[in-house]
Formats: sequence, structure tokens, C-alpha cells
Amino acid sequence: MTEILIKNGFVFDPTLGIKGDKKDIAVKDGKIVDKVSSSAKVIDATGMTVMAGGVDIHTHVAGAKVNVGRNFRPEDKLQSVYEPTRGVRHMSGGYSVPTVFKTAYKYADLGYTTVFEAAMPPLYARHTHEEMRDTPILDQGAFPMFGNNWFMLEYLKNGEYDNAAAYIAWLLRSTKGYGIKCVNPGGTEAWSWGLNCLTVNDPVPYFEITPREIIGGLLKANETLHLPHSLHLHGNNLGNPGNYTTTLDSLKIAEGIKADNKFGREQVLHHTHIQFHSYGGTTWGDFESKGPEVMDYINKNKNITCDIGFVTLDETTTMTGDGPFEHHLTALNHLKWANTDVEVECGSGIVPYIYSKDVYVCGVQWSIGLEMALLAKDHMRCYLTTDHPNAGPFTRYPRVMKWLMNQESREALLHTMKNEDKVRDRSSLSSIDRELTLYEIAMMTRAGTAKALGLADRCGGLGIGMQADIAVYPFNPDTDGNDAEKIEWAFGNATYLIKDGHIIINDSEIVSNGNKKTYWVDVATNPNKQVERDISEMFTKYYTVTEKNYEVEEHAFMKNPCVIKVDATQ
Repeated sequence: MTEILIKNGFVFDPTLGIKGDKKDIAVKDGKIVDKVSSSAKVIDATGMTVMAGGVDIHTHVAGAKVNVGRNFRPEDKLQSVYEPTRGVRHMSGGYSVPTVFKTAYKYADLGYTTVFEAAMPPLYARHTHEEMRDTPILDQGAFPMFGNNWFMLEYLKNGEYDNAAAYIAWLLRSTKGYGIKCVNPGGTEAWSWGLNCLTVNDPVPYFEITPREIIGGLLKANETLHLPHSLHLHGNNLGNPGNYTTTLDSLKIAEGIKADNKFGREQVLHHTHIQFHSYGGTTWGDFESKGPEVMDYINKNKNITCDIGFVTLDETTTMTGDGPFEHHLTALNHLKWANTDVEVECGSGIVPYIYSKDVYVCGVQWSIGLEMALLAKDHMRCYLTTDHPNAGPFTRYPRVMKWLMNQESREALLHTMKNEDKVRDRSSLSSIDRELTLYEIAMMTRAGTAKALGLADRCGGLGIGMQADIAVYPFNPDTDGNDAEKIEWAFGNATYLIKDGHIIINDSEIVSNGNKKTYWVDVATNPNKQVERDISEMFTKYYTVTEKNYEVEEHAFMKNPCVIKVDATQ
């Protein structure tokens, strides 16, 4: 493989404690090394910012609901011109629900090299892996959903934690999944009965188990199996006024639980798109931010991570495994709605949505995400996401960075809001004068997310021996300072991107579709005959496919599978 030397860049790497020092980065055989030969290809990064490739911990870019979203919203394509084939690039298009090629190219432009699909229905795992296989450049993985799975509800209701752990291990192997995702625990199953679970103590119909028991059982199983990533939780009561109390109740379930695995993470619970779960008030009339209260709890509890889910004030497409929420949303905006129940496993919904800065609720939502990130004390535990595409497309990450790094840009947007005084009154954003640094942005988008995923030894940093995922941006910290418009433009237009030692972007042009790989976790467990019998019986009684046709085969559905081996037999 070609040797590469990136010279004279301003390097930001929290894994090494480098805060903008001018350093050279050497690459050989796909890894970062201490030196290369005189024949190495030289990339002159003088006056540019150098970071590890970005790692997105929570996004929706592949799978059944994403594909439904593409078919469901032909008008979404009108928001973005189709880009024709050019060089190695395939034709690509779409805005909030882009094609697989545009997904890859736009993430590459942002300097990202690794993204995780956050909600994979196990029954549709084959479809998800097919889409990930067809997405070039990016390393990917997917989280199968467990929070409304009939096996889990039965095992956890009966206190059969060993059986629950054995089933999780089997499902991760069968679906080639990466970790435990829990969406609206119990609530989506309750939706099958026309109900929901709005608190952690609401019983699930028929199963008579509560979200508190589901979350607690999955936390226990996650540590029993020594998985690389924490329990990935989308809590109950998303998007409703007053839901912050439910969020705090959910977070408190993790109190006293310690991480027990070999992957270097210190946390046991990751709460995703926390902005949507930090609302005060009793109705939309008195809707307000409770972001400071929720972030204060997270700051004080070191065994929790979160991603924000920043509202970007765009027209977008909401899609989530939280079926009852999507029905609630379509009742609010009266736009079209799609709903899916996935046999005995989970559900989902899709609704278009417009976040308008002239609607005060949207303005407050925008404020909540920013104030929470600005109030976070440890950005190795608080991450930049938009819950793509739910709060806005991932292509807006540079705009979010601008708002976080430049107070004047936040104020300028507030001044354009029709309900400016109301938005200011309902959140604390305008009283926060903090501006994040590029070092903190690198924590939120690379070092922190890689560590939370248990991949800190592979990506997210620039240490010797790490895989050579490197982004070079046309941004000079010495002269550009925190210039808002330069931030947004530069971090959406990487000048160079190196992925596993291969040059993907050269002088702002994509020159390779890369050598992507797919991560999955293979957990070795002790034999469990009871779970084997239960699986066989359930497939015979309820599934529309056979057990044999359920499993994802690596050779048929995955490109360059990268297996993370875990031993849970002890």
C-alpha cells in the first residue's frame, strides 16, 4: 500500500491530548506509523485542520424504514439536485433520505469514515446489511432492536436473565448486529393494542412487564455479555411536554451499575437523541426546556453517555421504531403517515416534518439541543448527532458545529425568529456565553463516539497503530478563529480524506469508493437448550420465515465483515 505523509497540519486529537499542535501524520499499510520512507506521498496540510475520521454513533441510513422513507417521500428528492456520475462517483440524490451513494459521499465530505445504523429490525437484517454493503467508503454496523421483542418480554418478566442473555447473543450472531438497541421499551408492543408506555412504570398489555424492568434487564444482560457498547436506549415518552421526568427516571435505573468488559468503555447506558427527551411543561402552550436539569444529571453520573439529536430547522423525514410517537406526530402536523409492525419483534413509523424557526416549539427544540451540549462538562460522553433524519439531515453537522462554536451565530438566528422573546424565555440558551473548541468538537464526533462503541483501539484517534482514518479540512485555527461561515463551509468540504490508508478524497474530489467494512459482534456463550427450544417453537408458531432463512450469511450480505469476538462463557 502507498505510504502517505500528512505534513504541517494543525492536529486535534483528544486520544493523544493534542490541541491544535502542528504535527506530521505518517501512514503505512493502512495504519498510522511513526515514520515513512522518503518515497511516501506527501499531503501538504499547511494552514489546515487535521482530525481522525468522524464516527457517527447514531444515524438512520440503511434498512427497511429508510427504504420506505425513500419511496414514501418522492418530494424529498426535489430538495436536492441529483448528482450525475463523475469519475468514480455513482449518480446520487435525495435530501433527508439520500441514496446509499449520496449517504457515503456526503459523510465523506464531512470527514466521516464510520457510521452506525441505530435501529435494525431483526427480521429485516438482511435488507439492512444489503444496503450497508452497497454503501461505499463507510465502515458500518447496526443495532438490532430488543425493547419490544416477545422473547425479551417473556424472559425479563419471569426473571430469566440467563435466558435473556443467551437469546441476545443468538440474535446478534443471527443478524450480525453490533449491540442492544431499546426503543420506547414496551411502548411499541403496547401500540399493537392501541396504547403506549409513557412512564417507566406503565405495564405492557398481556406481558404485564414495565419499561423499568425491561431497561434494568437489558442493562444487566449487556454487562453479562461484556458487549463493546452500552445499552443504546431510546426512552419512553419521546417528544411530549413534561417528558424530562420520564427521562430522569430512565437514567436512574443505571445508578450503581458498573461497566464490565474488556473494550475500555466506562459507561453502561447510552441515551440517544436526549434533546427529544428533555421537555418541560404540561401542554404545547407552556412547553419549555428542561435540558439543564437532564444534563446536570448526566454530568454527575459518569456511567452514562448521550447523543443530542440537534434540531436543524429544516424540512425532513421523521422515522423511528417508536410507532406510537409517529402516530402522535401525524395527529399534530396532519401530514402523511406510514406504520409498520414487525411480527414479534418491533415496529416503526414515518412522518414528514418541517421544523420552522417561526414556530416557537421548534425554536425551543433548537435551543434545547444547543444548551445541553454547551452545558455538558465532558464531551467524551456527549456527542453530536441530529438523529438523522429525525431532527434534521446529517449534512447539517457543520452548521451545528458553527452554532456550538460561535455565540454570535446563535444570537443572529434567534433574532430572526418570529417568537424570539418566547423562545428566549423558554430556554437558557441566550444566557450561555460558552463557545466550544475544535478539540471539544473532536471529542463529540470522533474520540468520544469511538470509545463509547468500544472501538477506541481502532478508530477515532491518530495514535500509532490506529487504522489510518484521517480527515483534513480547509480551516486554519490561527487565522480563521471561530468564523461562523468558515466553520460551516470547511467542515462540510474536507480537502483530503484517508480511509484505512486509502485516499478517498484528494484535493476536494472523491477519487475512490473505498474499502468499507461491516462490524458485528460474535458472543460466545454456554449452551442453552431452553432458549434453543423456545426459538424453534416461536419460529414454528409465529414467524413468516423459517429459522434457517432468518440468519444473515456473511458471504452473501456483508462486505468485508469485521467480527468483534467476545467470550461470555465464564
